[in-house]
Amino acid sequence: MKELSPFIAMDILEKAQEMERRGERIIHLELGEPDFDTPRCIKEAGCRAIQGGKTHYTHSLGLFELREAVCEHYFGKYGITVTPNRVFVASGTSAAMVVMFSALIGSGDEVIIPDPYYSCYPNFISFFDGVPVKIDTLEEEGFQPDPAAVKAGITARTKAVLINSPSNPAGTLMEPDKMSEIAALGIPVISDEIYHGLVYEGRERTILEFTPDAFVLNGFSKTYAMTGWRLGYVIAPAEFIRPMQKVQQNLFISANAFVQWAGIAALREAEADVKKMRDIYNERRKYMVRRLRGMGIGVAVEPKGAFYVMGNCRDFSRDSYSLALDILSRAGVAVTPGIDFGRNGEGYLRLSYANSMENIREGLDRLENYLRNLKK
Repeated sequence: MKELSPFIAMDILEKAQEMERRGERIIHLELGEPDFDTPRCIKEAGCRAIQGGKTHYTHSLGLFELREAVCEHYFGKYGITVTPNRVFVASGTSAAMVVMFSALIGSGDEVIIPDPYYSCYPNFISFFDGVPVKIDTLEEEGFQPDPAAVKAGITARTKAVLINSPSNPAGTLMEPDKMSEIAALGIPVISDEIYHGLVYEGRERTILEFTPDAFVLNGFSKTYAMTGWRLGYVIAPAEFIRPMQKVQQNLFISANAFVQWAGIAALREAEADVKKMRDIYNERRKYMVRRLRGMGIGVAVEPKGAFYVMGNCRDFSRDSYSLALDILSRAGVAVTPGIDFGRNGEGYLRLSYANSMENIREGLDRLENYLRNLKK
């Protein structure tokens, strides 16, 4: 526990909340949480499930109906055939990662991750006494991993390589040829696809298009605005399902029953709602990138998915943590320091456009004024 690093985005949030309790108005651009309400069809499905008595334990792998809906979704979107016996349902994608890593790695086993990375990846790996092997990525390549660098990081202890497209923190997409090259390296690929469905240019690709020897992490929090519902899943090689099931049975029993029924509605009924949210995110994305570049914050590769912009602030400071705290204190804008995402994130700030255009505009006005005064 002593070795676990804090989730700095949450530290920023909690400091911002302290300021709000003192009566200050804070603009929140630090969190990756949709500002939209969960679509009505999903909420109604959850309520019907509760009223219909679907409030008991389910199969430890998840409702067959939900696992079947996941398979339908991957076939309809990507043309990939997955069978329900390869789908594992958990109480959120974070819980899914706990179960997956518990079954995949042992003491001293290595998992390759790109740097910068989602803040919690190394902690998940280290929690099971694994070793996160961090490989450098380049800003001009959208912070996406180079297959040659991944290959160079492989050792006899390597259990998997983890990729994330669209990525957190950069919002960039991995090129299909790079996905194919990584898939061909002969080690299992863990593909975090939680931001699939929130892509504005091009299209997202699942790792299952390139190899069956993969673990797909996905869920409902981001695309369907269901963060508080806590529902996620893993598509895994068949031989890992039983080990993961035993962990689930002992630690969690099953995901919430009525939430799983709501998840079925999300996959089968909410596409129109998702499109509306995606269109609004896209407007915010374009506005934020333009404004950040205009105030001297570099965005070398425009984000094409998720709801983040990773801005290069090295012309202002190379201490992203101190810079983020100062922006919060003096401008009342909460942003996440790049150091939260690894050594390669230092000197950057991650800004989220999962907030209203009104708040984004005000927050960027404040930030621009802060930076203007900083140069004086």
